[in-house]
Amino acid sequence: MEERETFGLMGRLPSNMQTLEEQVERAYEQFLAREGDLGKNTFMTGLKEQNEVLYYRLLQDHLKEMLPIIYTPTEGTAIQSYSRIFRRPSGCFLTITSPYEIESSLSNFGNPQDIDYIVVTDGEEILGIGDQGVGGILISVAKLALTTLCAGIHPERTLPVVLDCGTDNKKLLGDELYLGMKRLRVRGKEYDAFVDAFVKATGMLFPRAYLHFEDFGVGNARRILERYKGERACFNDDVQGTGCIALAGIMAGLHICGVALGDVRIVVFGSGTAGIGIAEHIRDAIAVEKGKGKDEAAKQIWCVDKPGLLLKSQGENLTTGQVQFARDDSEWQDKAHNDLLQIVKDVKPHVLIGTSTKPKAFTREIVQEMSRHVDRPIIFPLSNPTRLHEANPQDVYEWSEGKALIATGSPFPPVEYQGQRYEVAECNNSTAFPGIGLGTVLCRAKLLSDKMLVAAVKAIAAQSPALKDPDKGLVPDVENVREVSVAVAKMVIKQAVQEGLATQEGIPEDDRQLEKWLRAQMWEAKYRPLKRI
Repeated sequence: MEERETFGLMGRLPSNMQTLEEQVERAYEQFLAREGDLGKNTFMTGLKEQNEVLYYRLLQDHLKEMLPIIYTPTEGTAIQSYSRIFRRPSGCFLTITSPYEIESSLSNFGNPQDIDYIVVTDGEEILGIGDQGVGGILISVAKLALTTLCAGIHPERTLPVVLDCGTDNKKLLGDELYLGMKRLRVRGKEYDAFVDAFVKATGMLFPRAYLHFEDFGVGNARRILERYKGERACFNDDVQGTGCIALAGIMAGLHICGVALGDVRIVVFGSGTAGIGIAEHIRDAIAVEKGKGKDEAAKQIWCVDKPGLLLKSQGENLTTGQVQFARDDSEWQDKAHNDLLQIVKDVKPHVLIGTSTKPKAFTREIVQEMSRHVDRPIIFPLSNPTRLHEANPQDVYEWSEGKALIATGSPFPPVEYQGQRYEVAECNNSTAFPGIGLGTVLCRAKLLSDKMLVAAVKAIAAQSPALKDPDKGLVPDVENVREVSVAVAKMVIKQAVQEGLATQEGIPEDDRQLEKWLRAQMWEAKYRPLKRI
């Protein structure tokens, strides 16, 4: 009542003052009343614009139900419909034809100390649905919502950005309501100069900000990350986040199987940004585990793409990332290297990972072939959205006679096989990238090092429910994501301090004090007292 009087709100509100919990109850009923997932997604977008505290508290109370609505797979549909369902802008829109406006545009969003976390995309490879042009801004918005929800990054200290470089999506180019630049994508030197100008401008305007690259095209994602990761704290979720969470699941699975990481054989089906990112994380972990060089460790991984197994003879057709995993042709003379079943027969892998967006690629024959050679085949159909997954978990359990250890890229309900109930773990990056970002932001790390990422993987793997019960998920459930993020951030900070990369003063050395210090800085969805200034 005092606040109503102070701010001149008397008569503007109903007399009954309700708690946040009561408001959440009302909002949830309104959410359920919306028709279809896209309708629910649009409702949540509107709620976020009206009342951020209520939006995040509603998500927090119904996280597992609502995550597929505000993120994959429904957010992909919203992005495809961006120009049609547009109501108001959110984030920063930068256009390649106006590079001279980058600095002034970014400066509208705060002073040097105001921004902690930036997510930027160019919209070329969005959530398995391809080039979405300026609609990619919604993936930047969604990712930042997850950093707040899952790790307590303050929502007012984040900045979503889209780099509008045109689009090769013919449907968008022909749409009179499309809000982006209507021309084919600009590439080459002009594109690189635009990205460089953006990175330099953010470094100058927001020197403490952590830079998160999202859904760049396969030809640019890794290249851009490699270009800037030695200069500032930056991260690419498709390359590093996917690799972290997949590796955490694999480590938990190998623990159940009793197979050492240094002895594992892995086939990665789909050698784009995500697949190669996962392969790199596994390779680096094997190298550390066995004290091998990275080239030697890479020999335990077989990467497959559209032409088949990656071979050195494919030369210029291989991307920079793929070259690292190309096999000697002599190994595959007189063998069918373009047939996944035959590759599985020859390699006898412990682990099969799908990042191909090729539906039902993991057939009965492939799963049964794996099951003949290893006691507990580890099978990860990670492509999303759901319609693009390589195999249905129910089928994999039946084909493997309940022996498979499974994690997926999209949510699936528990599976029942011969009276036994199995939980299907979701390799959701939301249990990885928010905690990594939180740790990097709070310690003000100069760089995000490989060892900091390994520390994050170990923190996630240590919380695998399957370590206590093999029928549980291989990676932590998103319902526990805030606690997972705390564990991840703590390990990231400790590693940054050890490497001399942390610049924040006063970071506690004691584990308990560090956790207390960390939690105290995490934003929570609750109303604060208001004062007139």
